[in-house]
Amino acid sequence: MSSNRTPTNYDHSRPSAPVSRRGIVRMGTALGAMGLLATATPASAVGGAPDSDSAPRKPILVGANPGLQLFDKSGSCTAYISTWQVEWSTHGAGNAVVLWRPDGVRVVGEDPHLALWLADHFVRHFPELDGLPWSAPRFHRSAVQVRLDLASGLRARGGGIEVRMAEVLDRRAFATDRFPLAGVEHSLSLVLGPCGRARALVDGRAQPGEINRGGTPDRPSSSAFLAAAEVWRA
Repeated sequence: MSSNRTPTNYDHSRPSAPVSRRGIVRMGTALGAMGLLATATPASAVGGAPDSDSAPRKPILVGANPGLQLFDKSGSCTAYISTWQVEWSTHGAGNAVVLWRPDGVRVVGEDPHLALWLADHFVRHFPELDGLPWSAPRFHRSAVQVRLDLASGLRARGGGIEVRMAEVLDRRAFATDRFPLAGVEHSLSLVLGPCGRARALVDGRAQPGEINRGGTPDRPSSSAFLAAAEVWRA
């Protein structure tokens, strides 16, 4: 997404179509999607429908991945924070935080093998960062504490980064077999919880910018969102 793009977020219950995370829960009037979800399949089909390719896809990550994107008054992204709580993956388990800002990318976690894989395989290819510069991540070894609750929100901190989200507006399932990462389609399923309030601190300073909220009363969306029960397959 370019710096002036309409922010997006996950929204699963749209008919299947080519996905870009931006289509999932777009913010603004059309915010129904993080572009990645243009190809979403109904949640009822998860686990029951065949994969879109001939070879069955296997899980590569199971966990949670809340996201927070902030924008200035002109609509430019001032920060994007991807929080990870990995229960299992092909690169290990643990918590991590990936912070994108115009001045660079910071990755925090205890295991660089896992944390840098999350940044390079996933975050750098998310639609929220389309059109934005991606520099070589700077890794900071630190424990990351994550408390995620679909009823109340998120609190995560580690390596000088602190993220808080509250006022969960909705909870809905999402699934797609067409989520592209570096040109390779992955399968993704999760439970989305857009949030009405969020705050981020980096090295003790509140990050500039605000979240974007949109959608409808029945289908709210936000650039601050919980993503739980998340499974990636490739």
